[in-house]
Amino acid sequence: MMNSPADAPALENVLYEKKEGIAYVTLNRPKVLNALNQRTRQDLRAAFEDARDDATVRGVILTGAGDKAFIAGADVSEIAHITAVDAERSSRYGQDVLTLIENLGKPVIAAVNGFALGGGCETAMACTIRVASEHSRFGQPEVTLGIIPGGGGTQRLPRLVGKGRALQLILSGAMITAQEAYRIGLVNEVVPATDLIPRAEAILKQIFANAPVAIRFSLEAVNRGLETGQAEGMALEASLFGLCAGTEDKKEGTQAFLQKRAATFKGR
Repeated sequence: MMNSPADAPALENVLYEKKEGIAYVTLNRPKVLNALNQRTRQDLRAAFEDARDDATVRGVILTGAGDKAFIAGADVSEIAHITAVDAERSSRYGQDVLTLIENLGKPVIAAVNGFALGGGCETAMACTIRVASEHSRFGQPEVTLGIIPGGGGTQRLPRLVGKGRALQLILSGAMITAQEAYRIGLVNEVVPATDLIPRAEAILKQIFANAPVAIRFSLEAVNRGLETGQAEGMALEASLFGLCAGTEDKKEGTQAFLQKRAATFKGR
């Protein structure tokens, strides 16, 4: 059974449920392949803000309703009539939502169950880990509409797959298979569709067995470190390593190892 607490945010285009430390965020516009419009972005923001602030939530699984699409892209009917000023404002808002997901302080797994195109691919890239079903497809086809990726695609894609591969995908607008996405490092794993959510849950439960503070600081070290030079990143790592060393979890973890028992972490 899932639970949706009474104080959960009121959402129109996103399903939001919690169970055993996992928040399940599901884009729920299957008739339009879960395309992103402004209301859907607002719902995503509200759901992830709640997951961030709820101490009982230790990780998130993000997926799409139906069996055809994770997120098939932005809502073209909105883009067709948007002005230049509003387009920049929309881009910045979408970037902010995906930055929230990327820097949640908790692991977020994208369970990609079909098309992840344009804003869908960008949303998946903002997640900590990407697991894809075998029939999934990925791409940044914005140039075919006369625009460029506006949700961080020009920045996250090169960091994940390298400049050359990223530019080939962005400039061609080509769509690639889940297997090709795995080969180039865009996704972590490819699994049968029936195994998608169970595999995402299994990964999170493996993470949950570890010290929560160390998980949060590891995410911070990697995410912030990628935005700095190596020397600054090393300094950040040393600082966070020092903070970890002063926690009760570090004491428990080292004692459990020496005593040859399972650790019981408390997140402090």
